[in-house]
Amino acid sequence: MGLHIVVCIKQTPSTSNIQIDPVTGTLKREGMAAAINPFDEFAIEEGVRIKERVPGSTVSVVTMGPPQAEEALRESLARGCDQAFHVTSRAFAGADTYATSYTLAKSIERIAKEKGPVSLVICGKQTNDGDTGHVGPGIGAWLDWPNIAYVKKVESIDDKKIVVHRLMEDGVDVLEMDLPAVFAVVKEINEPRLASLKGKMNAKKAVIPKWNETDIGADPAKIGLNGSPTVVSKSFNPPARKGGVRVAGATVEEQAKNLVDKLQEMKLI
Repeated sequence: MGLHIVVCIKQTPSTSNIQIDPVTGTLKREGMAAAINPFDEFAIEEGVRIKERVPGSTVSVVTMGPPQAEEALRESLARGCDQAFHVTSRAFAGADTYATSYTLAKSIERIAKEKGPVSLVICGKQTNDGDTGHVGPGIGAWLDWPNIAYVKKVESIDDKKIVVHRLMEDGVDVLEMDLPAVFAVVKEINEPRLASLKGKMNAKKAVIPKWNETDIGADPAKIGLNGSPTVVSKSFNPPARKGGVRVAGATVEEQAKNLVDKLQEMKLI
């Protein structure tokens, strides 16, 4: 019996020159070059690899995003995903991680109705615009499924359980979860493949359903900017660092003495 894997992705700015709307505190995305969030590329690859090692499995890919996010979905199909779903509406704009994870969880429930029960949800560790790492665990909480973040290896998987290695600061944890489950991957897990010509051709022809808040049965109070309990109250660039002070001295001892004198003068010691 195969698995039904869902990979959650996001189209994010492919530039470091990110601008924030001073009024709403949200990203200005208009006219900005965009691509699949880098960490999500590893999630896509791992979903396809699991499909290849468990016969009969399929991979669905879903994103919540504006119309242009369809490009990221087609790229995901070109890399080996089987079907894509685009959750898009002005009502979703400005969502924080709470509202985003809720919307994706409701989307996964709709995908299950369309394509059959979902066995596994895979996310990237974080996005390169928000950098929170909240969405994967948030999806697990909304679905009430076990979830693990920072996964660097899938050791084994069948239709009942999955064993993964979780990257920690002091080593690696080996953990087992019952399915269905959610996990978020780090970049050490694999090397994403390039899209094949056949994959690109199939992706170009694919029909991608577009769902709004009504289609996924979302509570209007939990989506978009109005459904986001966290807000960006202020955004600014940090001031440029000023040049440091060079401590003179003919010897190391003299330099050390001059440094201490300077720190005492500044009343830092």
